[in-house]
Amino acid sequence: MRIRITAVLATALTAACLWPADGVAQQGGDRPPPTVEVVEVNRLDVTLTSTLPGRVRAYETAEVRPQVAGIIVERTFDEGGRVEAGDVLYRIDAATYEAALAEARAGVSQAAAQLRAARREADRLEELQSRNVASQQALDDAVAGRDGAEAALELAEAQARRAEIELDRTNIRARLTGEIGLSQTSPGALVSTGQADPLTTIRNIERVYVDVTQSAAELLRWRRGQALLALDDTETQVKLRLADGEEFEETGTLAGAEPYVNEQTGVVVLRLVFDNPDKLLLPGMYVEVEMPTATAEDVIAVPQEGVTRDRRGTPQSLVVTAENVVEQRSLTILRNNGSDWIVSEGLDDGDRVIVAGFQGAAPGATVNPQPRSEADDDEATPTSSEPGSASAADAQADAEGQAAGAAAAAEARSTEAGNETETN
Repeated sequence: MRIRITAVLATALTAACLWPADGVAQQGGDRPPPTVEVVEVNRLDVTLTSTLPGRVRAYETAEVRPQVAGIIVERTFDEGGRVEAGDVLYRIDAATYEAALAEARAGVSQAAAQLRAARREADRLEELQSRNVASQQALDDAVAGRDGAEAALELAEAQARRAEIELDRTNIRARLTGEIGLSQTSPGALVSTGQADPLTTIRNIERVYVDVTQSAAELLRWRRGQALLALDDTETQVKLRLADGEEFEETGTLAGAEPYVNEQTGVVVLRLVFDNPDKLLLPGMYVEVEMPTATAEDVIAVPQEGVTRDRRGTPQSLVVTAENVVEQRSLTILRNNGSDWIVSEGLDDGDRVIVAGFQGAAPGATVNPQPRSEADDDEATPTSSEPGSASAADAQADAEGQAAGAAAAAEARSTEAGNETETN
């Protein structure tokens, strides 16, 4: 009897061990195809661009310097604020210049009085000479004195105008409408004409220049008419990317190029102009410019994450066919354009290129293609088939296998208990 009980127990234990494995194998056979993210591509004409580094320059710049010497007695503007052309920025002690103007005006009055006397003397001698009472020499001397007095009056008037100008220049005014910088001086400081350092600087940044550098070889290609737009085409629309990576909302135009190639770097400076209504672009800021360079006709733009290379460096893409089977394609790439590769051969209209989920996407495998979501347009997100992530089917199979094993073990224990009772 014990031999029969032992045989029954061994059979139950064997079933308990084998059942989970069979359950897992069965579940593995029903596992769904892996999910991949795809992008549908189409042939079109693509405007190629070059990303060029650049610096922002003010559209207009005026360094404020004194035109007369003296002591600063007042600063009238707010640093960093906006000023209009003609606004008074600084005042210089005007006492000396007021005295100089008064002296010059007195000189005008004196010269005018001397001119009146000289004219009377000349008129008197002309009359006497006509009656042969005065000599011709005396008349000539009187006429010369009158002419000299007229010149002296003109000189005195010019000196008075100069004194007025210098007095007015004690009020240092803005010559440009724009944003004013920090003051480099303060009341009580002595300033002079021709000093090296400006008192402050005014910049007009409602529009700005962006100076970018381009290689001479690329410039020659443009000049020969192989580019999309010529350098003298002021309607060229140029995009700009800020230092934080955001795209500037205003587009710019190509204003011109420096007719000189730097001998050391081999580059030429291109100047672009942008409207800057919100004052986001500040002089000196580093930016990147997307400059249109050419048009590639009848090509396909493929996201860079959808292109790999084999050991020989040949670019390849994995394409999902209409039957949801993965197919490998060799590509001919012209160049990159932003975040895309420009492909001339190897892909067709409507092809679905895999851009994420490559671990389960071997050539010939059946997959579950899903279009890339809008949130993933800038950066592809990994799918559940990435290494280190268990699939839902695997988890379900493991759970069901463990449950089946537990049930078989319980059944074996129940049978053993019944047999022992029967024996007793």
